[in-house]
Amino acid sequence: MWRVYCFPLCPFSRKIRLLMSEKGIGYEIWRTDPWDAGEEFWDMNPAGRTPVVRDAVKDITLADSRAIAEYFEETVDKAPMINGTAKNRAEIRRLVALFDENFYHDVTMPLLHERMKKRLILRQPPDSRMLRDAMKMAHGHLDYIDYLVDTRPWLGGPQMSLADLAAAAQISVADYLGGIDWRDHAEAHSWYTTVKSRPSFGPLLSERMEVIQPPRHYALLDE
Repeated sequence: MWRVYCFPLCPFSRKIRLLMSEKGIGYEIWRTDPWDAGEEFWDMNPAGRTPVVRDAVKDITLADSRAIAEYFEETVDKAPMINGTAKNRAEIRRLVALFDENFYHDVTMPLLHERMKKRLILRQPPDSRMLRDAMKMAHGHLDYIDYLVDTRPWLGGPQMSLADLAAAAQISVADYLGGIDWRDHAEAHSWYTTVKSRPSFGPLLSERMEVIQPPRHYALLDE
């Protein structure tokens, strides 16, 4: 069985866990905080980032969420998540990059820094200006998701894809940290509640980061 090295609020690990669950790939969680990881973890991924996945029986270790996703797409036929025509697959990869890079740097990363890292590691209060800026940027990204779901069935096209998983993974972390205001984003909210109602999302919604509790609506499937 695969072992997934991650911590509860790692959006990239969430993306891979969603992908593995949708494909029916069994895995176990191995809690790893990159800021307090041991030598074994750094040997597996010199970049020092989660997720890392390992199958000890097959002696396979994979790092970097996009590389991991591509590996499972190439080796597991069930529930393809980079699907459709060549043009459609290119669009899915474009959107995955958008959410992995732009959404993460604009929204998820500053929220993690201000509301998780400062509290658990630095023992500092959050910067309210940085939080406001992150939430403002979140509105811009949600506007784009509103547009996407208003013009196509799923973010990347006619079928659910890795683009939906990447976006939902980032949003779920931001939502946990109180950084998402769903007002004026009915289309995005409807799409997100559909994704988070899937069985693959259940384990993510049940996990908690020590001393940091999510808003009441976080785990509710219709909110």
